[in-house]
Amino acid sequence: MSQQKKIAILGSTGSIGVNTLDVVEKFSDKFEITALTANNNIDLIEAQIKKFKPSIAVIGEEEKARKLSEKIGDICSVLYGAKGLNEMAKETDYDILVSSLVGFAGLSPTIEGIKRGKRIALANKETLVAAGEYVMKLAEKHNSEIIPVDSEHSAIFQTLVGEDRKNLRKIILTASGGPFFSKTAEELKSVTIEEALNHPNWSMGNKVTIDSATMMNKGLEMIEARWLFNLPKEKIEPLIHPQSIIHSMVEFNDGSIKAQLSMPDMRLPIQYALSYPERLPAQFVDTDFAKLSALTFHKPDYEKFRCLQLAFDVMEQGGLKPCIMNAANEIAVDKFLNGQIKFSEIPDVIESALEKIEMNFTDELETIFECDRLTRELFNQ
Repeated sequence: MSQQKKIAILGSTGSIGVNTLDVVEKFSDKFEITALTANNNIDLIEAQIKKFKPSIAVIGEEEKARKLSEKIGDICSVLYGAKGLNEMAKETDYDILVSSLVGFAGLSPTIEGIKRGKRIALANKETLVAAGEYVMKLAEKHNSEIIPVDSEHSAIFQTLVGEDRKNLRKIILTASGGPFFSKTAEELKSVTIEEALNHPNWSMGNKVTIDSATMMNKGLEMIEARWLFNLPKEKIEPLIHPQSIIHSMVEFNDGSIKAQLSMPDMRLPIQYALSYPERLPAQFVDTDFAKLSALTFHKPDYEKFRCLQLAFDVMEQGGLKPCIMNAANEIAVDKFLNGQIKFSEIPDVIESALEKIEMNFTDELETIFECDRLTRELFNQ
């Protein structure tokens, strides 16, 4: 990598954002930060701004943007809200946009980066779940690289390097199973918020952690994989792997299987997305197989983890169904975290939205945003 790459991060105070900054700091001769964005964590983004000195920062609310400006002085300009995110993505000087905002909010600024032909280090699942067909066509039109950051998709991306896609039989998306893999469906009815936020292998934000507990996270990843790798649902298979050492696998038509393995550490796929096609030497991950007692695998229980079945269903139905499911899931997770519904009722909320909302699909972006809006309005009545 001969030239220093400029990085803009959507969601710098979240888990992916913090780990990205760790990678950038490790390779300060290879990367520099030009933009940082956060929702409302002023204290952390203030520290990040003072350390990495971007040219622009974006925060969620106008009042907090004013307070942040006072704290950082003239280090950089501060914008706010969705408009600020889009302006940053449209105008800032960067080579790589790390899209790690949680939820549908990450779609619009990511699209702006794609329109500029930038590399997108994609950690925002909702971009492809809600608008996969539109986004991939746009990326092709503007010659924008989309490099996945999720450990599972990064693993598949890495194992396919140098391979002829026509020889691919299927991809196998591994899943930890979350904290409730061994619980019964009846036991899931009494799950607490604290239990659901206690992931056994990964440290993630609240929304992603709950998605992992319901296995909706794997459902979203299946839909992502459908668009990232241009595959029908028949060639996408989820598999429970509690140790999270094998991050995903690809099976070829001769029966051979390739996998990418390492101890769980998000800095590895982040670094790969930033440096691809190069591999930079780092000490983030130390995998000693002699110390691992076993690698185990199990088929998912679709009746117990109903969100996973819902994702399979909407992937088959296509159209705007994935967009509806995504918005309803965001609402359901928020309701659970606020104590308004039980953990076991999250798929009920999603099913209700899928049954009540009917829209004709078009590949226009306005239709996708309207679908998301209508789904959210359904629960605000």
